[in-house]
Amino acid sequence: MPGSLTRPTSIAPATGKLGILTPGLGAVATTFIAGVESIRRGHTKPIGSLTQMATIRLGKRTEHRSPLIKDFVPLAALPDLVFGAWDPIADDAYTAAKKAGVLSSEHLEPLKDFLSEIKPMSAAFESRFVTRLLGVNNVKSGPTYRDIAEQLRADMRNFKAANGCDRLVIVWCASTEAFILPGPQHATIESFEKAMDENDQAIAPSMLYAYAALMENVPFCNGAPNLTVDLPCMLQLANDRGVPVSGKDFKTGQTWMKTIIAPGLKARMLGLEGWYSTNILGNRDGEVLDDPASFKTKEESKLSVLHNILQPDVYPDLYKDFSHVVRINYYPPRGDNKEGWDSIDIIGWMGYPMQIKVNFLCRDSILAAPIVLDLALFSDFAHRAGMKGIQEWLSFYYKSPMAGPGLQPEHDLFIQQTKLKNTLRFLMGEDQITHLGLEYYT
Repeated sequence: MPGSLTRPTSIAPATGKLGILTPGLGAVATTFIAGVESIRRGHTKPIGSLTQMATIRLGKRTEHRSPLIKDFVPLAALPDLVFGAWDPIADDAYTAAKKAGVLSSEHLEPLKDFLSEIKPMSAAFESRFVTRLLGVNNVKSGPTYRDIAEQLRADMRNFKAANGCDRLVIVWCASTEAFILPGPQHATIESFEKAMDENDQAIAPSMLYAYAALMENVPFCNGAPNLTVDLPCMLQLANDRGVPVSGKDFKTGQTWMKTIIAPGLKARMLGLEGWYSTNILGNRDGEVLDDPASFKTKEESKLSVLHNILQPDVYPDLYKDFSHVVRINYYPPRGDNKEGWDSIDIIGWMGYPMQIKVNFLCRDSILAAPIVLDLALFSDFAHRAGMKGIQEWLSFYYKSPMAGPGLQPEHDLFIQQTKLKNTLRFLMGEDQITHLGLEYYT
């Protein structure tokens, strides 16, 4: 493992309640919360969740040790989870879920009593960062951004006390903010705090959540492509305070497919001439992304994947100057049921062209919900294990994963999975798995 990661002498147990707070109580957050409660009541299974359903091989193949991850790693148990949220729209979780239209009445109505009790705290929100969001009626106000951040910190403390939580974790499930570049305001903690005091326009609401979380020693996971916790000031704060952070942008539909197909092309040394991707979706995310500024943020996240996997500088004969186009179209009738088309032009032996066509009819929030659960549980575990700063081993869950200084992020899904499981093995005192099969040669 990297020199920066040392095996903990002890890992704090997952005793007591874990509060999971989500900025955003829309389609993703309500689907996640409803799903966990449905699982707790025995109505459904945790399909899509590594923490709940995946096994992990330990030792040699001949040892036949493959426990469930949740039985191997001291993760918080589902009965111990408590949910809260912020949202600029005041709908409770049941009402928000009904409006989102992801879950059918068959699954939603039995949970009405539980979901109706989850009411969002007022949100840090500015319309210039999410111009297409309508019905906003639950927003914090204050003389400065620093004051708003302090209100968010108070929300965390109050939620923790009111619900008897031992620990908190935050997973961003809100809309994609308008594109913004890092500037001198984000360079240090001091410059960021000064910018908050001056209501600098380079401070986005998501940054206030990240700052507040880190100041309260709460792990922060960024599920959108916003410039949020991937800032020098935030990384400094996370390392100084010993708090894990990860991001960014949940890897759900089309990009997930890319991180499966592109490694296969590269593994076989097949060339790529072009990759055209287009999507239609009609949920709140689609409406927000209909704004060019918000789409620019998402586009940057989605476009980076192929170049990082295929390494055109290393393999110019195969991947130099390939065309990569991404489109997202807001189409209200489709709701949360996103459809992605990929037209992939590849090159084989003697330069002969071939094509791959992918038509993925996916349910965006259904794919995202188990990611929220896994990130919350793994981030809480990382905190109890004494890990801090960027959690590269959680890249498996992100479109645009964060990486340490001077390092390129890893986008290959299969390398990401190996890194995730080997990190768990390492932290729990087990040997890492290399798949060399040397047990037959010793």
